[in-house]
Amino acid sequence: MNGKDGFLKALGQRIRALRVAAGESIEHLARRAEISPRFLSEIEAGRGNVSVARLDQIADALGEPIQNLIPAAKDDISLRGRIWELLEGCQTKDLDELHAWLSARRKKRVERSIALVGVRGAGKSTIGKLLAARLGLAFVEFDALIEREAGISLTEIFRIHGEEYYRKHEQAVMERFLYKSPRAVIATGGSLVTAPETWALVRRECHTVWLKARPREHWDRVIAQGDTRPMVNNPEAMDELKVLLKTREPLYAQSEMVVDTSHHSIAQSVDLIVKRLGNNGKKGIGNRELGTGGKKARLP
Repeated sequence: MNGKDGFLKALGQRIRALRVAAGESIEHLARRAEISPRFLSEIEAGRGNVSVARLDQIADALGEPIQNLIPAAKDDISLRGRIWELLEGCQTKDLDELHAWLSARRKKRVERSIALVGVRGAGKSTIGKLLAARLGLAFVEFDALIEREAGISLTEIFRIHGEEYYRKHEQAVMERFLYKSPRAVIATGGSLVTAPETWALVRRECHTVWLKARPREHWDRVIAQGDTRPMVNNPEAMDELKVLLKTREPLYAQSEMVVDTSHHSIAQSVDLIVKRLGNNGKKGIGNRELGTGGKKARLP
């Protein structure tokens, strides 16, 4: 890589490419990485001899593992170097497949968090809290985590920055949480499954559970929570909900487990998930729907 200068130049180009892809300005990224914008500009220009500790701060601010910032040596003709060069050009789907193959080949078993998915009113918070208590894990409302890291509400994120920014922020927050936080039960946002890379990340790193329900029960539960905004002055609200559920159903169905909360009580739903997880979630849970009978779910 033509010595130190060549490496620093390639490193700067890599950091700039990741920053631009994330939609970050130099000022904003520098503030998040706790360095000066001038120093970050010097790094991107290939003139900043950054320490490993500073590089880790930049990687954390970008929501990337530090190894993603290191450029591959172009003159490395070793097998490992050639593989690394190929990896740099891989799409997320390719990396997902490679990760699954390597994990299976090395028989690597990692304790996973449990991600609950579904449209609002599915019971993610109610069931999630009880499931977390049952397994001795933390419970996380992912939307609240996004708001806390952004410092503003979801409504303000969309209004000020738009959906594209939100999706990038959502993915970065999820990556940081899954890679750096203890195992937990996560109640995801209803639309997370529509973000392909984030949904692929969650399916790869978590046990995923779709809490399924009929449209009328989603509707009644949201009203029971005291929120009638989606229905006010909108006579077509129920039809829109049905279309939303039908559109997202193929995505939710990619989950490892499906629990129909229209046919099971809260306690029964938790029991089903715990039973299928087995050994506190260390075993695989398969791709199947759990149960069809039982009492109707009683969710707020």
